[in-house]
Amino acid sequence: MSQKQIDWPYFNDNQILMISGPCSAEGPKQIDAIAQQLVALKIPILRAGVWKPRTRPGSFEGMGKVALPWLQEAQQKYGLKTAVEVATPKHVEDALNHGVDILWIGARTTANPFATQDLADALRGVDVPILVKNPTNPDTSLWLGAIERVEKAGVKRLGAVHRGVSQFKKTIFRNNPQWEMAFHLRQERPDMLMICDPSHIAGRADLVPLVAQTALELNFDGLMVETHPTPNVALSDPQQQLTLDQLAQLIDALQVKAQIANGHQIPELVALREKITQIDHNIIHLLGDRMRIIQAIAAIKKEQNISIYQEQRWQELLEQHSQNGSNEGLNINFILKLFESIHLESIDKQIGVVYGKLK
Repeated sequence: MSQKQIDWPYFNDNQILMISGPCSAEGPKQIDAIAQQLVALKIPILRAGVWKPRTRPGSFEGMGKVALPWLQEAQQKYGLKTAVEVATPKHVEDALNHGVDILWIGARTTANPFATQDLADALRGVDVPILVKNPTNPDTSLWLGAIERVEKAGVKRLGAVHRGVSQFKKTIFRNNPQWEMAFHLRQERPDMLMICDPSHIAGRADLVPLVAQTALELNFDGLMVETHPTPNVALSDPQQQLTLDQLAQLIDALQVKAQIANGHQIPELVALREKITQIDHNIIHLLGDRMRIIQAIAAIKKEQNISIYQEQRWQELLEQHSQNGSNEGLNINFILKLFESIHLESIDKQIGVVYGKLK
């Protein structure tokens, strides 16, 4: 059994830690109906929004403290663990006074180190599991910093929740999945429980199963899924909440696929991976060649008093690379990001030649 499972003894038979419940606790009957379904599906943790940080004033901001006894009743009646979001020390006090088992720090709070520190101070000496959602902006350091603040307060059982990041240009998802944030955090903290919130990434109930399965394919430890008996009349985020039947269908459809254990090799994979390794070696060699040519170009620019950045040339290259990438069936955004990164490194190399400064 892994340390994660020891610290969070709520994994199901498929080794997934499942958390589910409504975006907002709206009434005792709603909570009771959801609790019954969670028990039937063997989901051990009931989540519910009690205090809801909203983008604009006038939106439903949760029932507040009055909702906590509803969760406490479900906890006692059905043997469920309960989880709520906290954003202030008073929230922490009220939640713990009503026996809430797990607290989570929301994305907006994670983005504010002062608010996170206030919560950490309020949690000092408290033996309760804490989950920390990633901030709304793509800043892994800020996410890690929030976790470290809580950890330094003495909290031992910590987990991270990935819920995507805000995006200016809308896509089919509510939030950009930005999976690399979770990868970076896992590199820094391989010991950390990593949960995905597919509801907030998807923003639409019909996309939640896709995001949830993707998270499991990427080796997340668990899921936090929003559900509601009648989402169409929910007081907050109706589009992304699953019905109770849809939640059951999701649980039934989820697949936990095997990791390749040490010593267990699939010949076809071994052969293909060897090819990948050789291609990667060639890419690195070619990049080295490119940078050496860049330095030669920079020497000419220095001698001829030509500016380092040539905008027309750069735009021409982007157009060529985009077309070539499209011809190869590659994602255009990937191509643009790749060559923007190469271009920035090339600029740094030229600065080093022209001004004697190195990155």
